[in-house]
Amino acid sequence: MLTARDFVRGVPSSITSTLSLWRGTSVIKENIGRKADGKLLKLYDMEGCPFCRLAREALTELDLDAEIIPVAKGDDKVRAELKALGGKVQMPYLVDENTGRQLYESYDIVNYLFEQYGNGHQRGKAGHYVALFSSMLTSASRLNNGIAYSGVKKPAQPLELFSFESSPFSRPVRERLTELGVPYILRNLGKQQMSDMGPPEFRMTTKPYVPLAGSKRAAMNDKSGKVQVPYLIDSNTGEEMFESWDIINYLNKTYG
Repeated sequence: MLTARDFVRGVPSSITSTLSLWRGTSVIKENIGRKADGKLLKLYDMEGCPFCRLAREALTELDLDAEIIPVAKGDDKVRAELKALGGKVQMPYLVDENTGRQLYESYDIVNYLFEQYGNGHQRGKAGHYVALFSSMLTSASRLNNGIAYSGVKKPAQPLELFSFESSPFSRPVRERLTELGVPYILRNLGKQQMSDMGPPEFRMTTKPYVPLAGSKRAAMNDKSGKVQVPYLIDSNTGEEMFESWDIINYLNKTYG
């Protein structure tokens, strides 16, 4: 249940989502009901980076999951891994083992994702710069969250996070995962219909909530009795939980 504490803490992140124009909220109509196939995409990412945010927005809009490799400042091992793989330490960096493509540059990544997995729509330079400007405002509003490494230990297996990019409650969790340098599988649960809008207690429907059949949202609803993000699964410990502040406390105790 959404508590007063959660609401107050979520307000700054909601302002952040507004600055990003709530991109990364809904799945484009062409991808609603798409079936996942092939290998997971891999994204070298820093949550607080405005360029990375554009790539993650596209993942939500295309209903794509991805393995997120956080590249926080000060995480020398991961930064060396990225340099060895792509030749430089720059994020975002996308690896698609389904096609053999590896790309830097948010503009190229977004257009590649839409061409390969979406409706083929290509973002022009002007539109990209508008999106980038609002993403920079978004990063500024979060100060230094999701940038600097402060981790102590890393899990043997990636965690699993159900989220969507503009979710005000998921953002602080993704920031902390970056700061701790904890890799995770991002399961995007972008909105697919009007009744998906809003937290579980306040969805825009007077009828019982029914997610689209066959979707990841339907799978979560069947398992947990509700669709709510963030939702964390840690196969290393067997822990599963909702609620962003509970998740952050767990991450701090387990990996901080």
